[in-house]
Amino acid sequence: MTASKLKKCACVIAGALLFIVLALWAADRIWPLPLKEVNPARVVVTEDGTPLWRFADEDGIWRYPVTIETVSPRYLDALIHYEDRWFWKHPGINPFSILRAAWQGVTSGHVVSGGSTLTMQVARLIEPHPRTFTGKTRQVWRAMQLEWHLSKRDILTLYLNRAPFGGTLQGVGAASWAYFGKSPASLTPAQAALLAVLPQAPSRLRPDRWPERAQASRDKVLRRLAYYHVWPQAVVNEALQEPVWLAPRQMPQLAPLLARYLASRSRATKIVTTLDAGLQRQLEELALNWKPRLPPRGSLAILVVDASTMKVRGWVGSADMSDANRFGHVDMILANRSPGSVLKPFLYAMALDDALIHPASLLQDVPRRFGDYRPGNFDSGFNGPVSMSDALVRSLNLPAVQVLEAYGPKRFAAKLRNVGLTLSLPDGAEPNLSLILGGAGARLYDIVAAYSAFMRQGRAARLRLTPQETLQDRPLMSPGAAWIIRRILAGEAQPLPDSALPQVVPFGWKTGTSYGYRDAWAVGMSPRYLIGVWIGRPDGTPVPGQSGFASAVPLLNQVNNLVQASSALQETRLPVDPRPASVSAGTICWPGGQALEAGDSNCRRRLATWLLDDSQPPTLQAPGQERVTGTQYSLWLNAQGQRVAADCPHAHGQTILLWPLPVEPWLPASERRSARLPAISAQCPPLRQDDATPLLLTGVRDGGIIKRLPGQSRLPLRLTSQGGEGQRWWFVNGVVQSGHGEKMTFEVEKADDYQVLVMDESGQTAVARFTVQ
Repeated sequence: MTASKLKKCACVIAGALLFIVLALWAADRIWPLPLKEVNPARVVVTEDGTPLWRFADEDGIWRYPVTIETVSPRYLDALIHYEDRWFWKHPGINPFSILRAAWQGVTSGHVVSGGSTLTMQVARLIEPHPRTFTGKTRQVWRAMQLEWHLSKRDILTLYLNRAPFGGTLQGVGAASWAYFGKSPASLTPAQAALLAVLPQAPSRLRPDRWPERAQASRDKVLRRLAYYHVWPQAVVNEALQEPVWLAPRQMPQLAPLLARYLASRSRATKIVTTLDAGLQRQLEELALNWKPRLPPRGSLAILVVDASTMKVRGWVGSADMSDANRFGHVDMILANRSPGSVLKPFLYAMALDDALIHPASLLQDVPRRFGDYRPGNFDSGFNGPVSMSDALVRSLNLPAVQVLEAYGPKRFAAKLRNVGLTLSLPDGAEPNLSLILGGAGARLYDIVAAYSAFMRQGRAARLRLTPQETLQDRPLMSPGAAWIIRRILAGEAQPLPDSALPQVVPFGWKTGTSYGYRDAWAVGMSPRYLIGVWIGRPDGTPVPGQSGFASAVPLLNQVNNLVQASSALQETRLPVDPRPASVSAGTICWPGGQALEAGDSNCRRRLATWLLDDSQPPTLQAPGQERVTGTQYSLWLNAQGQRVAADCPHAHGQTILLWPLPVEPWLPASERRSARLPAISAQCPPLRQDDATPLLLTGVRDGGIIKRLPGQSRLPLRLTSQGGEGQRWWFVNGVVQSGHGEKMTFEVEKADDYQVLVMDESGQTAVARFTVQ
């Protein structure tokens, strides 16, 4: 052959090769690998890999994504040496295997072995096709594409996650958890061999249905591994003795509402959470057992958080997700509800930091009205003078409103919002005094996160639902204020020496009940864990008689018992909470609220308490209740101890600490102002306008409208006067009433406008005008 012909032939061959390469490149662009799914299967797991919930793809298939590193080497040995020994070396197809399979089929009259490589099996998995010559051609083409675009490790990873294992299971990860309840990294030799052969005939070899068939195929794999000296004979012999018997497949069925929430925020095929699978299972069983105790259409929510790391360990958003009558699909952990009284600890801590109060401050649990807002206590009674710690433990409403009035509702709401606890108000509304009693919406999710401030030296941290989320916190209160409030909630309001003070804080909790008995709350703080509980109806209808103490606390205690008994949650030593240097023990006196020397007549009651920065703020006064400044009453006395004018002979000044006027009805007679103030001198009396005790009228509101009960014509009214001096004279519509005491009762007989006036000996008057309908 001449040189010109050789050159021409080489050009033809080169052109043909170029054409083939271009054709293959064009075909690859026209028919790309179908690797991306529109609606992929997804799974939600714990940090240790335990599956909690799965979301199937559009065909109902669920998978548990794995990599080569997260699968047992035993399984990889069994798979490759049984299915495709030359996987790491061939270019996607193995001509020798195809020829061998064809020859065996011709000589035996039936299929003895397959000729498909693992790459070809992956090609069929990503694009199913009929077992025809055309289908086989497409399979070979896809196998070549796989080898072109992906590495061998990527192809093997595809097989690990796409191989069929019976029913709706795909991938060795899903099969391992469903059949054995364990990670694919922990497979025994017998289990690895079984899962290696199962994809050959997943329906016919399902071990939970056909254990004999499955065992026979498994043993075939084991003997081949021994024949090729992949595994020692001793290992194979031991695996052959292991019977194949499995319970029905285990599908992940935990934390469905949390899984739904996380899936809405992430598109990952495997979503890793911070939950503890064992605790989560116990909490869901507890919720189901608690369901019969709930009212009709009632539900519950439970949230457990490790305060040291802020990892969420348990999440139960409803009593039963499958119960439509109880709105089980509504996650009440994320729902906005009225928080009742669970915000009170935050307010008292902030007021401590502002030196408005200390734990033994005298607060006023008395009837008050703020415009049209008239709060009351849960038990409908009032207690008069109470300490801050007592008001917090008993969850009294009026003292909390008094402190919020002094601190400022806007400022209070802003500080909570800064750490993530946003209080939802109606459009256009501004924070007001009703906030502290549940007058704004909040989520259990945010409330529990904010409570972490009491366990983290005053810094409130965000909850962590996934390990990837970093720990973020912000200051909400001082470490001393957080320590004091947590100790009060744990029943340790009285100061103790450090030698007797428990370093591990006992379990403390706070309850809340919203208006109309719609929501019952309880938030608990164990030495390590935060627990939040909500009980009520998701539709917001009232549940008469429901309260945080009666409804939520029993469930809270059971959850706490589970947390303390869970061995997985007790791996580390319980954290200690030593007294901060800013907190010290002190003794103060009522009614002034500050320390006084022993024997001082102004110390009417002595109380031991914790103090923050040794601060002793005087008794907090509620604005508008009385005209005298604070509880201090300055006067002038003569030599006989009688009250006189400042310019009288031999007059000397003295200060008497008096109880706030509104608490007088709850004081013994000897502690009231009329008994504490000295008599007035007849020769040189003080000026009345300078020292007169103000006269107040309670029992009816000026400008109010009172409606009689249906069927009743008479309406009894009980009125009380406070303050003033001497006898009283009562008038109703200008007509004097009998009696000269501090109280007066009269019956209204007809609908009309009324005026009640009371006058004391000093000439002071108090008037109330109202309408009876």
